[in-house]
Amino acid sequence: MKNSKGVVCKRQQLILQYLNEHKTAKVETLSELLNVSPITIRRDLQIFEEKGIVERFYGGATLIEGALGDDPSLSASSRNYIFQKLAIAKKAASIIEDGDTIFMNSSSTALLVLKYLQNKHVIVITNNGKALQVQRDPKVELVLTGGEVYERKQSMVGEFATHILSKVVANKCIMGVSGISTKTGITTSVLQETAVNQMMLKRCSGPVIVVADSSKIGVEHNFISGDLNKISYLITDSGADDKQVEILTEKGIEVITVDPLDAAEINISNNI
Repeated sequence: MKNSKGVVCKRQQLILQYLNEHKTAKVETLSELLNVSPITIRRDLQIFEEKGIVERFYGGATLIEGALGDDPSLSASSRNYIFQKLAIAKKAASIIEDGDTIFMNSSSTALLVLKYLQNKHVIVITNNGKALQVQRDPKVELVLTGGEVYERKQSMVGEFATHILSKVVANKCIMGVSGISTKTGITTSVLQETAVNQMMLKRCSGPVIVVADSSKIGVEHNFISGDLNKISYLITDSGADDKQVEILTEKGIEVITVDPLDAAEINISNNI
């Protein structure tokens, strides 16, 4: 039986995680760990070689230095899922048009969209303090909300941030989430950011684009940012559960899935 895209994506991500930790991997070792045939592992390694991620040798492969990114500000989880995030961000940027005014919340995936906004005059209003560190096109005007700094994420929260947002109308919103499900809608694990997310949704007059890797689909967290009827697009990776995607589509959300390996050849710099 042919493997589903989700199974293939998950296996390849596990191989990348192994390479990220061990730098070198043997086909026999990976075959035993993942319980698949050596032929399957060789096929995956060939794909990685074509994408410039590994150098193959007889019986295995070695990770090319810097291929998975080495920015110390990225968590281990972010490094493991960097290809999903990059592919999702690139797709989200393609929906943005010249002249747009965009809300962007504190999500790491949403932040990556800034890298792909090229040759478009847009205004990006965000509560993400890390946006100052991202290299961006000179045509992109960046506006920070200000507010109390939530240190763990360097996001700006509180009454000052929500007050500024209440004075603006954006025609698009790019929002990352901790979880999205048919039961609770958009949720976050950070209470302090809930009010900011809610205000962005309220003050957006056009499409809301949720960017979320497949690990967040069907997941629920404690704090609700918004209902599903607020969402126009959900951009996720090809590892997303097919049933969850079907249900979300039935709710009127246009679900766009991307292949994380499409982003593998992108040079990940310290400016992410």
